[in-house]
Amino acid sequence: MSFVAPFTDKLHSLAEVLIQSFPEQFDATLFEQIEQQIEDPATNIGQMAVAVAMSDFVAEAWQKQPAFLAKCWEKLPHFEDCDQYAERLNEVLQDVQTEEQLYRELRLFRAREMVKLSVCQSLNFATVEQVFIRLSQLAESLIIGARDWLYARACEEMGTPMDAQCNAQQLYILGMGKLGGFELNFSSDIDLIFTYPSQGETVGARRSVDNAKFFTRLGQRLINALDQYTADGFVYRTDMRLRPFGDSGALALSFNAMEQYYQDQGRDWERYAMIKGRILGAQATDPNVAVLQNLLRPFVYRRYIDFSVIQALREMKQKIEREVRRRNLTDNIKLGAGGIREIEFIVQVFQLIRGGREIALQQHELLNLLPELSRLNLISIEQESDLRHAYLFLRRAENVLQAIKDQQTQQLPENEWDRQRLIFACAEFTQWSAQQESVSVTYPIHDWASFLAVLHEHQRKVRSVFQSLIGDEQEENTSENAWEDFLETDFDEQELLGILQQNGVPEAEQDAVLDRLLQFRNELPRYAIGVRGRAVLNRLMPNLLEQVLHTPNSPVLLPRILTIIEKILTRTTYLELLAENPQALTQLIELCAQSKFIAEQVARHPILLDELLDQKSLRNPPHFTEYASELQQYLLRLPQDDEEQFIDGLRQFKHAALLRIAAADILGVLPVMKVSDHLTYLAEAIIGAVVNLAWQQIAVRFGVPEHLAEGEKNFLVVGYGKLGGIELGYKSDLDLVFLYDPASNSQTVGGKKVIDSNQFYLRLAQKIVSIFSMNTSAGILYDVDMRLRPSGDAGLLGCSFAAFENYQLNEAWTWEKQALVRSRAVFGEQKLRDEFETIRHKVLSAPRDLVQLKQDVCEMREKMYEHLAKHDDAQFNIKTDQGGITDIEFIAQYLVLAHSPQQPALTRWSDNVRIFEIMAEYGMISDTDSERLKQCYVDLRNRIHHLNLLGLPSVVDGAEFCAERAFVREMWARLFH
Repeated sequence: MSFVAPFTDKLHSLAEVLIQSFPEQFDATLFEQIEQQIEDPATNIGQMAVAVAMSDFVAEAWQKQPAFLAKCWEKLPHFEDCDQYAERLNEVLQDVQTEEQLYRELRLFRAREMVKLSVCQSLNFATVEQVFIRLSQLAESLIIGARDWLYARACEEMGTPMDAQCNAQQLYILGMGKLGGFELNFSSDIDLIFTYPSQGETVGARRSVDNAKFFTRLGQRLINALDQYTADGFVYRTDMRLRPFGDSGALALSFNAMEQYYQDQGRDWERYAMIKGRILGAQATDPNVAVLQNLLRPFVYRRYIDFSVIQALREMKQKIEREVRRRNLTDNIKLGAGGIREIEFIVQVFQLIRGGREIALQQHELLNLLPELSRLNLISIEQESDLRHAYLFLRRAENVLQAIKDQQTQQLPENEWDRQRLIFACAEFTQWSAQQESVSVTYPIHDWASFLAVLHEHQRKVRSVFQSLIGDEQEENTSENAWEDFLETDFDEQELLGILQQNGVPEAEQDAVLDRLLQFRNELPRYAIGVRGRAVLNRLMPNLLEQVLHTPNSPVLLPRILTIIEKILTRTTYLELLAENPQALTQLIELCAQSKFIAEQVARHPILLDELLDQKSLRNPPHFTEYASELQQYLLRLPQDDEEQFIDGLRQFKHAALLRIAAADILGVLPVMKVSDHLTYLAEAIIGAVVNLAWQQIAVRFGVPEHLAEGEKNFLVVGYGKLGGIELGYKSDLDLVFLYDPASNSQTVGGKKVIDSNQFYLRLAQKIVSIFSMNTSAGILYDVDMRLRPSGDAGLLGCSFAAFENYQLNEAWTWEKQALVRSRAVFGEQKLRDEFETIRHKVLSAPRDLVQLKQDVCEMREKMYEHLAKHDDAQFNIKTDQGGITDIEFIAQYLVLAHSPQQPALTRWSDNVRIFEIMAEYGMISDTDSERLKQCYVDLRNRIHHLNLLGLPSVVDGAEFCAERAFVREMWARLFH
């Protein structure tokens, strides 16, 4: 007994507590007794010495409860004292009046009873099985005792919950895991699920609440009563994550809701967990107990022999092995190879496979199931014996470890004292024999090496049985993907931060990335993903996260990708598209990394994911002149009489085309000028389709103007700004002007109502704008800006060619003539296009005062600069600051307006690059200046373009583009001063 001698000090401390608390009963002779009896196992003090030597928790609990210590000093508890928990606890709780008192009494009661069981364990007063059965019974009594006390108080406060037949409702608690199997560890968490029979309301209170609210509040109070840490400690760490939908699910569900969940969404691991599910405090006379049992049984036990669970359990075991590697859980007697979990798997796989037909397998206790497995010839008698002895040895070691400090651990200790405790406890202990008799088992253990030898032999035998029954025939999954089990396993924050660090995520960004990952995982239960969808997601996410977090700037990319995944969670086909097509996933990640725009488009319109499969299409976009015919073919597939679907089709075509253009842009297939060509001609194709649709709809109601020939519209759409200059960007709006050529006194014919032709064209213009602006499930087509029409917002939406010409020649401001430089016809018959070009040419080449022109242009530029630029020397706004895009555009417009009166041919082009070329051709500027202006313009546009793709403003560091800005300012000074 020399093992206990170093713990004399603890006994002296306990003796001091007794002397101080009960001076009339105990005196200083206690110290002499300790010295005399500590080495004698036959004395009470000698046995107490063993108890405190084996458990620090026991000594601390005795110190906190002197009255209980006094009883134990007189006579240590034996196993027969560890029973009738419910009755004794109820006696204690009868006098409890407040929740504060309840918390205290539950904790003190639990501490006393745990001390008794620890003493029985340390002194071999009980078998291993008896200890964990009593631990489970104690927990059940505390849970039910707390529930009943809180239920009575909740009914006083909120009324009694009733069903439709006015039957009182109770909260039913499923004990899961080891609690459900009467196999609780000394310091186990408890896994619970709360449920109640049916919906209804409370009665008997001033204000009724529905049953769901009542039982949720009751459940919350019960968890606090058990889990909250107070000065007296805690009762049990309580885990509710096994409930339907996990942390995101309701705390308490009705029977019907539970049944629906397990029928529709129950997963393999939930079947596995529910094997141990047991209704705590169940009364045989309670009809709801049978109802709940019958509700859950079909989910767990299938009528047929279910061999599919072997692979499911194999995958679960592989997850545990990955967790062991990830957390470096070597020497873990529960999770390691040949550990407790493997024994549980062996038993439970047979329960899941054959439990539907073999009623004897529909029970919770592992040790009761082992003989049933050998009786059914599912394992041999030798295997049954090996598993039983290994299980009891491992559980003995586990309980001894946890009783030391009342802490949950399965890790073999590294300090010498705790190793000595294991050696002492496992060398000899009592257990039941196969004949249900208490026997003493002795192992050749005398030091740590011999303990490990015995342990490893047990583990080897377990591993052998496991491999022969459900081990993977192929090489075991040794995936090194750190995210393999992210969705199914409880990674703690430190583990996740470690993985992020390994992936090179900057330390400053790690918290934000971690928050987004946890948000994604925690919100998953809110989505009705289904079993198939969950399986696909589990395959997809590890690969996705590994790729994303190895990408530069992953803190920006991750939210973009997760937002897309969240949008398609309930669309399993899209999840499968990405899971089964690694190229498509890689393509999506690459595109989203370089383009916020693409990420937003795909998130908003997941149908675009189909485009990612066609690699050839992405890298070989159609010629920009083909969009009109492509769109026409696409629209022919849509029902022509369904306006909403037709308009949605236009939007979907646009989104798909934009994705292909952006992909070709990012992949380097298209330079920036060609990108603008594609975007511009795509817009033109859509404008044509919109005008035709609007014409058709207006014509149905009003007919068409009587002066028109077959196929004529006499309606022209003029594009200004970026559309007119063939420089459209991904998010550009459309600056439009509508012109028409009505005959005098013409009316419509062929419709339900006759109107003047001018009215017809105005209604057509309104309809066009309405179609563009209509917000459907696919968004809007384009933002349309009509402010460049004659008289701006005060003018009509459309005007005749004659009115347009008169306004431009006689009323338009200089800035409106500047705008006309960047204009061109984008829809309409050729004769109308020619007529507009004639007007444009006439206006731009009209004589003008050069001094006044310079003044007007400079004043307008100054006004824009004051209103749009932010004047920050540390930054450069590429578009609005001096030396930027706007200055270059104004230079081009000035050159056209200044020189076209002398050289009318200079009005030909509407885009800046070709304006500079023709100016050089006619000697208005030098070839060198032309080339430098073009290069500055293209370089600045390139940079704006890529910033827009990334979703960033058109602002860069002030040190950038210094040479370009200086040259543009030099050109400005030469022209305007």
